[in-house]
Amino acid sequence: MTAEPSHELTPDRPVLLAAFEGWNDAGAAATHALEHLHDVWGAEQVDELDPEEYHDFQVNRPHVGLTADGSREITWPTTAVAVATAPRSGRRVILVHGIEPSMRWRRYCQEVLDIAASLDVAAVVTVGALLADVPHSRPIPVTATSEHAPTREQLGLEASTYEGPTGIVGVLQHEAHGRGLASLSLWAAVPHYVAHPPSPKATLALLRRIEELLGEPVPMGDLPDEAAAWQQGVDELAGEDGEIGEYVRQLEEAKDTVDLPEASGEAIAQEFERYLRRRDKGSGSA
Repeated sequence: MTAEPSHELTPDRPVLLAAFEGWNDAGAAATHALEHLHDVWGAEQVDELDPEEYHDFQVNRPHVGLTADGSREITWPTTAVAVATAPRSGRRVILVHGIEPSMRWRRYCQEVLDIAASLDVAAVVTVGALLADVPHSRPIPVTATSEHAPTREQLGLEASTYEGPTGIVGVLQHEAHGRGLASLSLWAAVPHYVAHPPSPKATLALLRRIEELLGEPVPMGDLPDEAAAWQQGVDELAGEDGEIGEYVRQLEEAKDTVDLPEASGEAIAQEFERYLRRRDKGSGSA
């Protein structure tokens, strides 16, 4: 009798990463993180959900444009499923990217998870971003929580204590847990006073957390430079506006008082591990 495959976050089983535009995606940080992975890992789309079932087209309107041959084309607000192969481990990573649906959330999550099951997914990682009272000049906080007790034990996570309105990310997490899948949720905190997308510093923070979670180096490309330019731009804004500048200083003082310094032993160890993974990857491609 063949044993059932375990639902754990292990290097030999596919993992699904999901992010959704809208309420769960402050500064577009989460969806930009998935788009980045799609590009650098050469993901190929394998499926999509019928938007007719899940979207109010007066809320999320289709776009009309011209193709290369000059004909008109309508693009509908759907959810795409793509598959990438992580270059170091060879693990399949399924990327689910869409707009938060307007209706039938339970059916929507069932369809996403049915597709995940057909691709042998053992773990579901939802990626989101929220607006928070955090300073832009400090590292972007990324929290990780899980409803799945074995995942919490494996990764040293806490259960979420949040109570209140939820988005499709929260519902998908709950439904994944109901199926016994390993599941966790990543959230980046985007400074609310610079909420307009893009938010490259938050995107970079999410990608670094995904890198640690999967044990897989992610080529960051121009993102570090874009994050530095973004921070410099907000520094200039705060310098020109006295009220914003004073508010940022208050946030910085609160952050520095509550948190341990970023250069803690754990942070240094994590950064060194990232460096070693990148170096090993570079040596292997030489």
